[in-house]
Amino acid sequence: MTLKRLLIQNLRNLDRVDLTPSDRVNLIYGENGSGKTSILEAINLLALGRSFRTHKHKPLIKHQQQSLTVFGRVHADDGSDIPIGISRGLDGDASFKVNGVVVASAADLAGYLPVQVINSDTFLLLEGSPKVRRQFIDWLVFHVEPNFFPAWKAIQRCLKHRNSLLRRDRIDPFELATWDKELIGLTDTIHEFRTQCMAQFQETFVELLKELINIDGIALSYYRGWDKDKNYADVLSASFERDKRQGFTHLGSQRADLKITVNGLDAAEVLSRGQQKLLVCALKIAQGYVFTRLTGRKSIYLVDDLPAELDENHRGLLVHWLYTMGTQVFITGVESETLASSWRKKAEITPKMFHVEQGRVTEVS
Repeated sequence: MTLKRLLIQNLRNLDRVDLTPSDRVNLIYGENGSGKTSILEAINLLALGRSFRTHKHKPLIKHQQQSLTVFGRVHADDGSDIPIGISRGLDGDASFKVNGVVVASAADLAGYLPVQVINSDTFLLLEGSPKVRRQFIDWLVFHVEPNFFPAWKAIQRCLKHRNSLLRRDRIDPFELATWDKELIGLTDTIHEFRTQCMAQFQETFVELLKELINIDGIALSYYRGWDKDKNYADVLSASFERDKRQGFTHLGSQRADLKITVNGLDAAEVLSRGQQKLLVCALKIAQGYVFTRLTGRKSIYLVDDLPAELDENHRGLLVHWLYTMGTQVFITGVESETLASSWRKKAEITPKMFHVEQGRVTEVS
């Protein structure tokens, strides 16, 4: 899976950008505020319909413009070329197209362009809320298990109705039992999907960790959202009074988490900042490896401001793993020499270099 062309119009300070990326390594450099991160942001928009920097649409649109457009031509692993486009207006309207046909939601885009982002926000995998780590788990499950997303959407609807019932003065027992039955079935399904993927992920992560970071005692454990020794139907029944009192369902797949520890202690509290950087990179790289092994496809890596995140030695390790994966990568940084130096030992790889200055992008020989 590679991006063969990228056309950007009116995204932040980018006016009109038309790039033909390398199918392997793309290095994007420029001063802070020049617009280099916006190029990665555009690719993320194509992949997910949203930015990795903000959930708001108005800041994305260039000043005094009414809308933004991002177009990409994706070369699929089966050899076909797939045009993908997205436009967003100041009024909030969004349009997503694949092969010239409007698709219903951004979720329909994600299957065509799987991307992994490594940036300063990646540390939230250690420091952030369980939601961040749950989304990390579900990225992999979404891409390898086609029945996951329908079940995930159904459980959101089910929880919404059940929580609405819980907030009523009088609850119809029959109606509640109906939603509970559906919730139990969906919860077990999602847990099974996540369990299967996490088993594959942990095996790969442990092997990768041996080369990326030399710290004893690192462990991952998947928490499903309720006591592992209890049946979910019993848990739901036992927590009913608390759920009713507080007006929402406390336990279930919506509370799943990935516990990351060092000798039983929270990794974010034990590891140095440099060690944390390596650990989150290992998590992201392992996810890409498992994705490729289970699907036969490759994800695209977007690495923002690599030199700021890792020192020279550890940049070399990350570059080695990206190289070994054979995936397409887009990497930003301030200085071209610092970006290029880590790739010089890979003689068969000639990165494409792009210079960004005041919203203008130039390919550099």
